[in-house]
Amino acid sequence: MWINLNSLIDYIILGDVIIDDETLKKFAYVNISSYRVKVMKTLKDDVKIPTVIAKDCDIVPNHISKVLSELKDVGAVECLNEEARKGRLYRLTDLGDEIVDNLE
Repeated sequence: MWINLNSLIDYIILGDVIIDDETLKKFAYVNISSYRVKVMKTLKDDVKIPTVIAKDCDIVPNHISKVLSELKDVGAVECLNEEARKGRLYRLTDLGDEIVDNLE
């Protein structure tokens, strides 16, 4: 079997998964913040509102809003009902699932 080394240059193996450079940067961004890690883990396989996320993570609600905003900016989390002023629902994106699967 022939492997094109040039196509592997932009990838790294994390655990058993090959991750491209951009995803690896986003993983590192999430991993350096205990708050981001906690929020990602609590959203794994679930949809939650910020107050429940805050309670589950033992983080004050105003910090949760900032963390969710940061995670949305990197594409790890999405809001299902952006137009709602209260009771916004958040879940992980496919990228978020990939990241949380590799968090310790």
